[in-house]
Amino acid sequence: MDESPETLDVRTDSRMRHFLGITIPGRRFALAGMILTLSFVLLSGRAFFLQVVNGGHYASLAESNRVRTYTLVPPRGIIYDRFGTILVQNAPSFAFTMTYADLPTDAAIRSSDLDRAATVAGIPRTELDLLLPVAKQDPLDPFVVRRGIPYESAMRLAIAEPLLPGFRLSETAVRSYSLAAPTLSHVLGYTGNISEEEYADFAAAGYRRTDEIGKTGIERSEEEVLRGTTGSLLVEVDSHGHELSVDGRTEPVAGKNLTLTIDLDLQAFAEARLSVMLSKLGLRKASIIAIDPRDGSIRAMVSEPTFDSNAFSSGIDQEAYAALIADPAMPLFNRSISGEYPPGSTFKPYVSYTALADGVIDAKTSFLSTGGIRVGEWFFPDWKAGGHGITDVRKAIAESVNTFFYIVGGGLDDFTGLGVERIADGARKFGFGSPTNVRLPGEADGFLPSKEWKQEAKGERWYVGDTYHLAIGQGDMLATPLQIAAANATIANGGTRFVPGLVEKVGDELVEPIQASDSLESSSIQIVREGMRQAVTKGSARSLSTLSQTVAGKTGTAQAPGDVPTHAWFEGFGPYEDPTLSVVVLIENGGEGSSVAVPIAKDIFEWWFANRPNG
Repeated sequence: MDESPETLDVRTDSRMRHFLGITIPGRRFALAGMILTLSFVLLSGRAFFLQVVNGGHYASLAESNRVRTYTLVPPRGIIYDRFGTILVQNAPSFAFTMTYADLPTDAAIRSSDLDRAATVAGIPRTELDLLLPVAKQDPLDPFVVRRGIPYESAMRLAIAEPLLPGFRLSETAVRSYSLAAPTLSHVLGYTGNISEEEYADFAAAGYRRTDEIGKTGIERSEEEVLRGTTGSLLVEVDSHGHELSVDGRTEPVAGKNLTLTIDLDLQAFAEARLSVMLSKLGLRKASIIAIDPRDGSIRAMVSEPTFDSNAFSSGIDQEAYAALIADPAMPLFNRSISGEYPPGSTFKPYVSYTALADGVIDAKTSFLSTGGIRVGEWFFPDWKAGGHGITDVRKAIAESVNTFFYIVGGGLDDFTGLGVERIADGARKFGFGSPTNVRLPGEADGFLPSKEWKQEAKGERWYVGDTYHLAIGQGDMLATPLQIAAANATIANGGTRFVPGLVEKVGDELVEPIQASDSLESSSIQIVREGMRQAVTKGSARSLSTLSQTVAGKTGTAQAPGDVPTHAWFEGFGPYEDPTLSVVVLIENGGEGSSVAVPIAKDIFEWWFANRPNG
């Protein structure tokens, strides 16, 4: 019996279903189901971890890509001289910045953009490469690539900016320093990009790696006052870092202004007068300090050679900086506070005070100067052949009689002198051997030798000849010009030592003078003052006797190590009866203090009496 077509179709379909069932066994379906189930569990677990466990973190990251917080840097405080003349201000300028998070992610495109950015900014590509690892640590902070950009260059950068993602030209301010007295650069200092070491020290105070900070001078010592308080700006940005809208703003608080004790006109005059003398002598290294002895206020601080703070405020180039560093005269070195020199005869007034106050001598104690003294095989000379004759303490100061100080300091025959310990103790009362604590970084402490130091440092015992040398400000003793200026001001005002002051007002608030120690014994101070007055009337500083008002002083000629000319010193004050100015002059390797340093001091005193009759 023939089968119908319908029957054949049914049988064929049955066989096909039977064949497929045999080709894919059930266990394979089970395995596939297990794999799918495990994958689903893993994906669900990962989703749970990302969205629930770390959801807040990633939401914050997403928000930071959409809303950024920029720090608003406050205007830095202005700095004035004592009469209100601006010494440092903020000048409008442009800065070119780089934000790491907005740079292209493709390495080739990024490299090409960095090349173009370096070209239009006028800096080496290597500078950008060095900045990248630092900028990566704070990817959303704009790092300054170049600051202090002139207007013409800024316009070229403005045209190129849209084609350089991650780079931006912005309006800013740079510190502008007065050029009326370039030597003020040592006092004022300058600002610069914060270093990694500085960031580690100041990060807790809210500083960022992109910030500027005072590097030297007043800019550094008064950083906290001058900086002010930062503000903030919340900005919505797109995926390329372009600003879309401002969502919030906290205004910054400007830094406080400072009024210094510096008299700009006096500073400029002293600087000019010193420049003439240095040019005449063919020298470069010197210092002048002028202090008001009534309260320790510094009226002028000149250190030569100097530099221009403005070169640093806009970002000094490597070649110019290398030239400053390589200069053997060290123009970045503030000799007034950091230079350490043998004081020579300018130390004699302080030895005189110590001998008087300790009762080793009185005003009438006298010794015979015949040209020097001999101890065994050693001869210790006076500067004057044949000596100075009978000499008391006033004459010893006035004529700088070495023999008197040899005996007073180290003794001779039956006379017992002060000895090294008491000389050093007396010197400390005037501030020698330690910093004056002036509000400037980098101050040196000078040096007062001792028996113990010599034994340890040189392996030798202390000899009486060492005491003789110390008593006339020679040997191993060292002092800074500022130490001598502060000590001289102490003699000038009758025995009160002040911490030298540089800041007169912070904002509108007066800064009170700081007395550094108890007042010294007045009668002994007065005898020393009289000896310094006699130095002008009939001693080594007689050229000052023609001034319009009376002054007192002491010259010094200090031997320097090596085969080089002596240092020329002068210290003095005036008017003698009621001093308003104490002056110290140092000319490195300048020769005789009476012929080199005194003429400069004379001009300074004359200018002061004519222009500042009341101080």
